Amino acid sequence: MKNKSLISINDYSKEDYLKILDLAAKFEAKPIQKILEGKVIATLFFEPSTRTRLSFESAINKLGGKVIGFTDAASSSVKKGESLKDTIMTVANYSDLIVMRHPVEGSARYASEVSKVPVVNAGDGANQHPTQTLLDLYSILKTQGTLENLNIFLVGDLKYGRTVHSLLIAMSHFNPTFNFISPDFLKIPDEYKMFLDEKGIKYYEHSDFTEYIDEADIVYMTRVQKERFSDPIEYEKVKNVYILRNNMLDNTKDNLRILHPLPRVNEINEDVDTNPKAYYFQQAENGVYARQAIIASILGLEI
Repeated sequence: MKNKSLISINDYSKEDYLKILDLAAKFEAKPIQKILEGKVIATLFFEPSTRTRLSFESAINKLGGKVIGFTDAASSSVKKGESLKDTIMTVANYSDLIVMRHPVEGSARYASEVSKVPVVNAGDGANQHPTQTLLDLYSILKTQGTLENLNIFLVGDLKYGRTVHSLLIAMSHFNPTFNFISPDFLKIPDEYKMFLDEKGIKYYEHSDFTEYIDEADIVYMTRVQKERFSDPIEYEKVKNVYILRNNMLDNTKDNLRILHPLPRVNEINEDVDTNPKAYYFQQAENGVYARQAIIASILGLEI
């Protein structure tokens, strides 16, 4: 993994995932280390972000590194018309690693091809979000004690949800059963169903999940992403189609955990927050440890 960009979750093998998760556990046990002293990490966020950007910056700071970059393309020379290529090639001169979020699918792969330093994809449009997936795997492993043979419910925006797409690919190594719950307009794309068919992985599609939630080990809720809709009327039709409420968890498995990549809007009622099966805020915390592990692995740093 040393000096290797992380653009797609496919860039890592099952063994790579497990190494990252093992390293994340070590960072959780000892998050303050100075292994990044003298290193500069550039965070280029062409699209809004709270948890991803701040958890990366927290991870870097805890490891003694320095952060440069921008949080809005409007505050960079992109506003003046600078190309992505020129931005990346310039910033690569100032940094040891680039973390980038961009609204255009494929932009992160392109950036990695023109950069002389490794690039980490922090989300490219509706395509992938591999670092979120690694923290999701870490969260699932911590709460279930295993990644194998789990029944995973993916709920909400399965068409544009890049976190869903990456998680599905990663979990395919661990013999899961998937339940896809979405409105017709936001169904999981056929390419991902074909991928699961080729792997021999079971999946089911539902329009509702209240009848089946008692079978779930993980319920992964997602936000209907307003920014992905060109027609606001279509967004209004589906924005509140699934809302998880506390009383819906009454007869669920003891080991069930509710995950969400955040931010949430209305899809998890706040009355769920105090339920011990709610895990989304701890999941966000796990992002620091997983991203420390990713950075250390790519830069070849020992702890």
